[in-house]
Amino acid sequence: MNSRMIKRISVAGFILVILGLLIIPRYCSKKEIRTSDGARGGIIPVTVEIVKRASMENNLQVAGSVIGNEEIELRTEISGKVILIGFKEGVRVKKGDLLLKVNDADLQAQLQKAELIKKLAEDKEHRQKSLFDKKNISQEAYEIALNDLNTAKADIENIKAQIAKTEIRAPFDGKVGLRYVSEGGYVTPSLKIATLQNDNPVKIDFSIPQRYATSITTGNTITIKTSSGKQYKAKIYAFEPKVDPVTRALQMRAICANDHGDIFPGSYVTVNLSLNETKDAIMVPTQALALDITGERVFIYKNGIAISKKIESGIRTEDEVQIVNGLEPGDTVITSGIMQLRPRAKVKITSIDNK
Repeated sequence: MNSRMIKRISVAGFILVILGLLIIPRYCSKKEIRTSDGARGGIIPVTVEIVKRASMENNLQVAGSVIGNEEIELRTEISGKVILIGFKEGVRVKKGDLLLKVNDADLQAQLQKAELIKKLAEDKEHRQKSLFDKKNISQEAYEIALNDLNTAKADIENIKAQIAKTEIRAPFDGKVGLRYVSEGGYVTPSLKIATLQNDNPVKIDFSIPQRYATSITTGNTITIKTSSGKQYKAKIYAFEPKVDPVTRALQMRAICANDHGDIFPGSYVTVNLSLNETKDAIMVPTQALALDITGERVFIYKNGIAISKKIESGIRTEDEVQIVNGLEPGDTVITSGIMQLRPRAKVKITSIDNK
């Protein structure tokens, strides 16, 4: 092979290298473009639901608090040493049961003295009455004796009232809570001895927005749900006569049977109120709604294409929303993949949800 031939081969190889550097990048670029176009034009799998008309209850859900039917803190009216505790912690008591006694020895002594004074006053009044009837004494002398007797009786009643203040008796049936004093301890009116709760029935306090004030009245039945998930029926029996000017809410109170003691005063409950029933309502899952700068929209399936439709929503529940305007029965609403959808995107139904 001569030098001329070698030179030609070298030039030909150089030309092939240059062509390769020019052609290969363009080919790869076109392939990437086709791949990208294919991704953008891919079919998105979706779940759909066929729109139907159905009855819908307009429910309102608010927070509520449980309070006892009756509830007090046990405190003495006077100071003194505790000589008797007549209850056990956590035990039910009856109305009138003696729960606590403060030392009243000095008052009992005063009562005995007052009884003796009363006896003397009665004897004197009796004698003076006999003399007055025979006109042996003036009316003034008799009235003095009668006044002494009435004063003695009043003193006795006053001492008995003071003795009554040394006792704490249950004002109603209920359960006593934890005890904070012991026998021999010194109590004052400011010291809490225990609490007494009547927890059957219990009361439920809750507030509703003012716009619902005319929709709910006494006698309405509500459902309460405790933190454990148990549900109970209660009945509204009272409410405040005005809306709170700060919260713009109306305070209401219901009563609920608590035969098994499962509802504890002071606990939190969820209150569900049925306001009214709407017939022939169009409902769709909440996740079917999409928001943009123009408002609320849904996507409906039509011949393999996602069509965007502007809608007007109404009442909302935990997992559904009422469509007031924009949908008709028979429309196929897309309920999944909403974030990936664009108007007129190609879609494929993978499953149909049934209400």
